[in-house]
Amino acid sequence: MPQEFKRQYKEILEQYTLRQTEQNLYKGQNFSKQLIQKNISPEEVISIHKASLEELIPTLPKDALHSFDFLIEVMIRYGLALEEHKALIQIQENFKMEMELAANVQKTLLKTKIPNLDGLDIGMISVPAKEMNGDYAYFLSDETSIGIAVADVIGKGIPAALCMSMIKYGMDSLNGAKTDPITVLDVINRIVEKSVTDSMFISMFYGRYDTLRSEFTHASAGHEPPLFYCAKQKKFTELQAKGLLLGVIPNVKYEQHSIVLEEGDFIVMMTDGVTECRSNDGFIEQKKVMEIIERVKKETAQEMVEHVFHELEILQDFELRDDFTLVILKKEG
Repeated sequence: MPQEFKRQYKEILEQYTLRQTEQNLYKGQNFSKQLIQKNISPEEVISIHKASLEELIPTLPKDALHSFDFLIEVMIRYGLALEEHKALIQIQENFKMEMELAANVQKTLLKTKIPNLDGLDIGMISVPAKEMNGDYAYFLSDETSIGIAVADVIGKGIPAALCMSMIKYGMDSLNGAKTDPITVLDVINRIVEKSVTDSMFISMFYGRYDTLRSEFTHASAGHEPPLFYCAKQKKFTELQAKGLLLGVIPNVKYEQHSIVLEEGDFIVMMTDGVTECRSNDGFIEQKKVMEIIERVKKETAQEMVEHVFHELEILQDFELRDDFTLVILKKEG
């Protein structure tokens, strides 16, 4: 430390020990700014403080002076730990900024538009548990048909988000919404199998709705089975269809089934963030989810999905543990 700084510090300390006024403290605070600008470490300041005291108070007990040697050693360790802490915080802030940027890019790249077809009401909500979304919902449509894909990557973060971009690429390569669901899954499976590591898999459900015949045809690649609500019978049933997860092997035979919808019927497509919600008491049963949906069955499809999300959010104490995606396709009169 320059001798001029030592002299100034000694003068300020001397004035404070004599008068102990707010003005003296203020001078000390201003002087500390100069120390920071000159990058003078805390242990150096303590060493100057000790030397100044020895000159100002020659009768100060040696034990008291030795205590400053101890404090210097403590501050050396403290300074190193503080620098490491600051470096870690900076790394975390940089990572957070990168994740936010990646999340915004993901939203832009994977954005999909809900089709508008006569006699059909569609609602969708997709909320990531963290910055990046491992769920994906995608729509294809033409004059009389609509295709709906709901996918879930077994994994989180940026790798999961990159997998979703492959799903979109595969969907965009299809020949419109009239493509059979088993063909859709076969195409996507071949793309995923060639592109991802052996440790990452994707579950996916794909359904096609024909507005002329009111027929919903569907297939699944290891995904959560959708719920079909029959308005006439006032009950839910699962739409089962066997199929291996995407990306396991190149050649997979998928099952395809169809069901005809009548007025008031609707289909609930979802990821496991809906079916495996957990409260403090354990997993929320599927029956509870059905009850929540049925209470709002007369609302619009979009109001329905938003209501379900809000209710399940409350049951989980507003702690979303997994990505949440819900799509409802409802036949109108």
